[in-house]
Amino acid sequence: MTDPLHPPARRALLLERIHPEAARRLREAGHEVQEFPGALAGDELAEALQGVSILGLRSKSLLTRDVILAAGDLEVVGAFCIGTNQIDLGVCLDRGIAVFNAPYANTRSVVEMALGEIILLMRDIPEKSALLHEGAWHKSAPRAREVRGKRLGIVGYGNIGAQLSVVAEAVGMVVGFHDATEKLAMGNARTFRTLPQLLAWADVVSVHVDGSSANQGLFGAAEFAAMRKGAIFVNLSRGFVVELEALRDALASGHLRGAAVDVFPEEPRADGEPFDNPLRGMRNVILTPHIGGSTEEAQENIARFVPDKILSYLEQGSTALSVNFPNLQLPPLGGAHRVVHVHANVPGVLASINRIMAEREINILGQYLKTNEQVGYVITDVARDWDTGMLAELDAIPGTIRVRVLS
Repeated sequence: MTDPLHPPARRALLLERIHPEAARRLREAGHEVQEFPGALAGDELAEALQGVSILGLRSKSLLTRDVILAAGDLEVVGAFCIGTNQIDLGVCLDRGIAVFNAPYANTRSVVEMALGEIILLMRDIPEKSALLHEGAWHKSAPRAREVRGKRLGIVGYGNIGAQLSVVAEAVGMVVGFHDATEKLAMGNARTFRTLPQLLAWADVVSVHVDGSSANQGLFGAAEFAAMRKGAIFVNLSRGFVVELEALRDALASGHLRGAAVDVFPEEPRADGEPFDNPLRGMRNVILTPHIGGSTEEAQENIARFVPDKILSYLEQGSTALSVNFPNLQLPPLGGAHRVVHVHANVPGVLASINRIMAEREINILGQYLKTNEQVGYVITDVARDWDTGMLAELDAIPGTIRVRVLS
């Protein structure tokens, strides 16, 4: 059996060209790191995860139930992006695998791209650029408009939506927003209680909703028809939010002036693979390959943030900002061993842990408990002269998912 007080260096697998800073940080902490440039899914990913404790991925690799169940050594997953739809969070929780993402690190990059695309579309730059590439000179710009004074409607007022609100207002736009939950308006932004009200008001609609199933097909023919004639539509959130055929029809008919789309319901898994889409070839549409957060600054920020969360979890047991575990921000571990117990959220587990330690006369220096609907997370700091034989008893408590010892 592996000595819980002196575990071997863990193996880490980083997929999808994660910034090299992430590998550097993990190696510096003593872990073995393998990097793979593309995305993996299914049997390929399951095979690659054999013996791997730390997985880093982005949006294309699919961590499904079957893959998770086959990955017997997996302890922690880092999503080097905002979204976690590609990960079965519930199964990870059932297996005691903590998942972390980067909810803030690329916010500014997405905001700048959204605003830049709005300005380009307002000036008809995509069409003018296409004509020049074809050798046609059309200097007249009868539809070119400034963004100053135009109405920006933001759908989804989370981290990105709220920061876009501030930046857009700084360049003179009038901002309104709609969110499924009540949010505090930034600056002079105006709240709209319903989506149709916002759509009827806005000159530009920019979508920044999360990946919840409630947002599936949020924008279809009815929503585009409800937008003002000549309005602009921007989606840098999730591909499944928009019915692309309906967007194409609204653009082709002239009801919408232009659109910018960075995310798609189906995306190639690796660079160089073919891309087909109903919006291809439309001069009033900016298409980008899911790069809203892909600036050097954002990727480096993510490559620092996510490994720090992974290492804090592995070395201290901290689950702050985990997307599936109960969140606990723990003090540094000093002069003690830290026993981590993950279990199904059923009555009596904490009492059983304390009984086992009391029977073995193990002194408890500190204890922390946090639960959610599915699991309980107990951290117990004990004196260094503790009895390692208690691990088997802790693991035998009914409902136990995972037991770890940190030192």
